[in-house]
Amino acid sequence: MNDSTVTLPWLVIREDDNGNRYRVGRYATRAEAQKIADSLDGRGHKQLYWVERLGQNGPAVAHD
Repeated sequence: MNDSTVTLPWLVIREDDNGNRYRVGRYATRAEAQKIADSLDGRGHKQLYWVERLGQNGPAVAHD
């Protein structure tokens, strides 16, 4: 990795009422991703938001 490459291993995922999942964004830290997920979740919509960390074999769910 060189200085111009940014690692963004933390994902915010949204699931709608029909079970469709979408990646909302990628973030450098879990705290940053969690802040975004919390702010979206606090809007009162019925979508579910959570944070996942990218693993070597794809996304892995991050638990508190």
